[in-house]
Amino acid sequence: MIFPLLLCLAADLPPAPYPDFPSAQISNGKLTAKIYLPDARDGYYRGTRFDWSGQIGSLTTAKHEYFGKWFDRYDPKLHDAIQGPVEEFNADEAGPGLGFDEAKVGGVFLRIGVGVVKKPAKKSYERFSTYEIVDPGHWQVKRGKDWISFVHTLRGAGYAYEYTKTLKLVDQEMVIEHILHNTGKKDMVLTQYNHQFLVMDGKPTGPETEVTFPFAVKTKLAPKPELAIVTGTKVVYQRELAKGESAFGTLEGFGQTAADYDIRVGRRDTGAEVRVRGDRPIEQIVFWSIRTTVCPEPYIRVDTRAGKRTKWSYRYTFQ
Repeated sequence: MIFPLLLCLAADLPPAPYPDFPSAQISNGKLTAKIYLPDARDGYYRGTRFDWSGQIGSLTTAKHEYFGKWFDRYDPKLHDAIQGPVEEFNADEAGPGLGFDEAKVGGVFLRIGVGVVKKPAKKSYERFSTYEIVDPGHWQVKRGKDWISFVHTLRGAGYAYEYTKTLKLVDQEMVIEHILHNTGKKDMVLTQYNHQFLVMDGKPTGPETEVTFPFAVKTKLAPKPELAIVTGTKVVYQRELAKGESAFGTLEGFGQTAADYDIRVGRRDTGAEVRVRGDRPIEQIVFWSIRTTVCPEPYIRVDTRAGKRTKWSYRYTFQ
């Protein structure tokens, strides 16, 4: 059964066990995930930067926790007051939505997974700002014991789409599947990335944190060397990050196939580890981490011509 947003859980499904915000729990016995639901009125996240679907407040195995609250300040409309893994669609590196450059002041542009939003007087797009949502579109959600699916339908700024994201728990893996169906008459030229927001066993980022890639990593912009260095296939932390410190860089060295989208993040002290794989080649990698979260962020292309569908997936394997 498919049911529309506000709120969109059918009566024959068990109620969500988290009454604070619209949410659902899925489990396969080995993995259990708490997932916040997209809701324009009461949702945990109502900003305009990230896709509203599939945001995970908690994912646990028998021994470890992999996600959670990593920030101090919470506001549902704050651009990054969200728990991972979460995704963002960009029309170019600056991060605007579709139709931003063409829109006049007071006109609208489109953010995939968010809605049709209003363009303010400022000329340049500010990805860390929250814009007025003119139309949040229509969300549908359906779920089973170990899976959940979101469908977002939206039309505006000369574009139209149906976007489907499905999360499945299979043994020790979570698979995130995407389908972007361009139902309009204009091509969608896009990149998309996952911000991750890994919070592993609630431990601070530092020398016990391991980040490994399947290729020899080079840096376009290196992290501060007193915080982290890139050596061989790894990002190595020099010390525990203090509150307010950020180890940030842009990484290179990946090839032109999806084989290099294979990232491992783990902890030597607790034994927690997640392997993240994608089925598309990497366009760029932004690496950002603070004391409370580690975020390797691979970008991919998801250009979708008018009338066509683009499919891609990410696979998370947890210890």
